[in-house]
Amino acid sequence: MTRRLATTALLLVVALLAAACGGDDTATTTTGAGSTTGGSLSGSIDISGSSTVEPISARVAEAFSAANPDVAIKVEGPGTGDGAQLFCSGQIDIGDASRPYKDTERDLCAQNGIEFVELVVAIDGLSVLTSHDNDAFSCLADSDLYALMGPESLGFDTWSDADALAAEIGAPNAPYPDADLVITAPGEESGTYDSFIEFAIAGLAEERGQDAVLRPDYVASPNDNVIIEGIAGSPASLGFVGYAFYLPNQDRVKALAIDGGEGCVAPTAETIADGSYPYSRYLYIYVNTTAAAEKPEVAAFVDLYLSEAGLASIDEAGYVRLADYGPTLEAWENR
Repeated sequence: MTRRLATTALLLVVALLAAACGGDDTATTTTGAGSTTGGSLSGSIDISGSSTVEPISARVAEAFSAANPDVAIKVEGPGTGDGAQLFCSGQIDIGDASRPYKDTERDLCAQNGIEFVELVVAIDGLSVLTSHDNDAFSCLADSDLYALMGPESLGFDTWSDADALAAEIGAPNAPYPDADLVITAPGEESGTYDSFIEFAIAGLAEERGQDAVLRPDYVASPNDNVIIEGIAGSPASLGFVGYAFYLPNQDRVKALAIDGGEGCVAPTAETIADGSYPYSRYLYIYVNTTAAAEKPEVAAFVDLYLSEAGLASIDEAGYVRLADYGPTLEAWENR
């Protein structure tokens, strides 16, 4: 397991044992839904947040709907940040997230009296992609990605424009080809954006006194399918999405292996599961505990999410299950 994911795992266990806390254009799935008890429930469940987690939640919603059509479920994926704002202002019952909620978001929940439980549901491998036409590289290091996509690469129109910066920071794969550099990636509302910043940009940005952001002149979209289109449509492209959006598009885009300091590792189900892929990360749902207590349909939905039938949705969506769901189940039971 990588140091990054191992460190997160340690913090994760502590957070889960604490259990309750108080204080992307995306597709929208709206279905009738209910518990698995034969249609005995009614009401509504509103879910919003990460476009990465949305495919899992949408599949669970479909299964839930089949049993209880009198509960209306809405699943949306505008991005982790947008979902957190809705969740922490009390507008939705469940927030999907591809990163932990930030301190500012948790503070907003506390200010609004929103108590919640954080549940880790799956593992993703943030996948850095290019076109199949780009045969110059099969692997890039963190420092290469900083040179090409970081805050100091503003205005670089070609890969080779980054050569001087790459040499300065010791990026191992420079010099780069004299080819158009077209970057399509999630916007700042996305948890996937935040994760990429943490993995590839933040360390060097801090060392060099720069803001930990992507260059502002890239093509940003909250829609993962639009990002895939942009990457596939340019022969020397660069971008990133969650593994589940790469997987069904392998014939259209190419995933680059990542050298996080221990050699090149490509994203696969195996390397994501064992943490050897450097950009492995946890996926979360946040559940409003008051809603879970007062709305039986919400509690029943999360029960299904964490059941074997619900966890099958992780496999169907193309993500990776946790090796041990004990801490997640304990957090939910102790809410």
